[in-house]
Amino acid sequence: QVQLAESGGGLVQAGGSLNLSCAASGRTGTTYSMGWFRQAPGREREFLAHINWSGSTTVYADSVKGRFTISRDNAKNTVNLQMNSLKPEDTAVYYCAARTSVLFSRTPANYGYWGQGTQVTVSS
Repeated sequence: QVQLAESGGGLVQAGGSLNLSCAASGRTGTTYSMGWFRQAPGREREFLAHINWSGSTTVYADSVKGRFTISRDNAKNTVNLQMNSLKPEDTAVYYCAARTSVLFSRTPANYGYWGQGTQVTVSS
């Protein structure tokens, strides 16, 4: 199994930036593709970005394309989400997730491992 832990959330003004980090521990030798999701109160968990094992392929939700960038450092077992031009509607709990398949998926149920989440609040 792999354990995931997010960090880097906080309070930021609209137009600002945050960099979220997800640290993996445990069976990190297995090849995982990684995703970032978020969930606002009363809403379903929303796909944001996906990156394959090598980092050569990324996929973004339309809502964050051009503003968010996903990257990974396999030597450090970390996946980052750089978030720029933040908006109040980006306020949510942000989660990283891992799946052992090499295929892309935007469906939360297809990810077997999740972090505990980190709160991001964007003030207007």
